[in-house]
Amino acid sequence: MKREAEASDFGDGETWVRGPLIGKGGFGSVFLATSKKPNSRFQCFPSVMAVKSAEVSISASLQKEKEVHNNVQGCPNVIHCFGEDITFSAQQNGEMAYNLLLEYASGGTLSDLINNSGLLPESDVKRYTKSILRGLTHIHNCGYVHCDLKPDNVLLVPNSSGIFVAKIGDLGLAKRSELRKKMRLDLRDYLRGTALYMAPETVIENVQDPPSDIWALGCVVCEMLTGKSPWDSVEELHTKDLLHLIEHELPKIPTRISTQARDFLKACLVRKPMFRFTAEMLMVHPFLAGVDEPCYDEELLPAVPSSSWSETDSELSGSSFSDDWSSQSDDDSASCSCSEDVEDFEVGFVVSTDNEVSVVGQKRKMVTIDNNHKLRTAAAAQASLKFPASTIPIGA
Repeated sequence: MKREAEASDFGDGETWVRGPLIGKGGFGSVFLATSKKPNSRFQCFPSVMAVKSAEVSISASLQKEKEVHNNVQGCPNVIHCFGEDITFSAQQNGEMAYNLLLEYASGGTLSDLINNSGLLPESDVKRYTKSILRGLTHIHNCGYVHCDLKPDNVLLVPNSSGIFVAKIGDLGLAKRSELRKKMRLDLRDYLRGTALYMAPETVIENVQDPPSDIWALGCVVCEMLTGKSPWDSVEELHTKDLLHLIEHELPKIPTRISTQARDFLKACLVRKPMFRFTAEMLMVHPFLAGVDEPCYDEELLPAVPSSSWSETDSELSGSSFSDDWSSQSDDDSASCSCSEDVEDFEVGFVVSTDNEVSVVGQKRKMVTIDNNHKLRTAAAAQASLKFPASTIPIGA
C-alpha cells in the first residue's frame, strides 16, 4: 500500500512553510501553507495558501495547469494562482518538487457542502450557480473548456463580509476550445474529466467544447437541488454502464423543485450541444433573476501584488519554466510542439480516488538524465528543468 504524502516529502519554500495535507488528486498532493513573514512589506504571497505539489519528474500536468491559470487569470470566480516554486525534500534523497501556489478555500468544496447538508436551499443554489457561471463565462471567453466541472472542483472562499463565494478550481484538465490541427491523433484517446459529468457528445463523438461544461453545470445544479446526481440509481453503475446510459438516455429532471429551476436544468441538459444554452444566456435566465450576489469587485480577488513572482524575488522566475521546460501547449503559438508521429505518444487513464473514473489522454515524450546527478541549489534546479528525470508526461 502506497504511503500517504507528507510535508517532509516536498520541503518548504523560501518564503512559506508547508503545513498539513488537505487534499490529494490524480496529479499531485495539496497542502496548507503559511507565510514565514506574513507582516513583511516585501511579502509576495498571502499569509495562507494552498500548495499543490508533485515531484518534478511527474509534474507536467501541474505545469500545464499553471499555463492555463496564466491565460484565465483575473476573474473573481476562478481560483487565483500566485505563482510556482521549486522545493527540495527534507528526506535524505533530497528529491526536487514542483509547487503550484493557489488561493486557499477555507470553506472547502461544494461537494463537502452537499454531503454535509443533503440538499441546499434554492436561494443558495441560485447564488452559487451565478458565481459558477461568471467563472465559466470568463474561462470560455479566454478560449478554454474546463472539461472537469463538478462539485469537487468548485471551491468556497469567504469574502470580506464572511459570505462564501463559489470559485472554479482545478484547471489541470482544461484545454483550448479547439485542438490544434497539427495534432493528428485519435480524439478518443484524449477524453478528459469525470464520467458522471460527461456530456452525450463527449461520450458519443469525443467532443469537449464549451457546451460540454454547460451539461456538467446542469449536473452540478441538480446535485445542489436534490443532494444526488441526475444519474442516481438504486444500484451503483459501473463506468461502462454509466457511459452507455449517457449515450442513450437523458437524465430525469427532479419534480420537487421550482418551475424556474426545472426550466434552468432543461436548458443545460439538452442532448444536442447546438441547442444548449451558453453561459451568457444562463446568466439572464429567470431562475437567476434578482439573485443577491456578494459584491462583485476587487475584494473577491486576493490582496497581493499583481506580479507575485519576479527575478528579484527569487533565482527562479515564473517565465523560466516556460522557457526551459518544454511543456506541450494546446495553443498554436507554443514554443515547442510535439512531433506529429503518433508513435511518440502513449495514452494514460487515471482513476480518481473517490471511485469516479477520470479519463485522461496524456502525450508522453522520453527524456533522460544521468541518475547520479544531484541537485541541491535553486539555480541548479532551474537548469535541471532542461533535463527532467525519467519519463516526463508532456501536457494533459
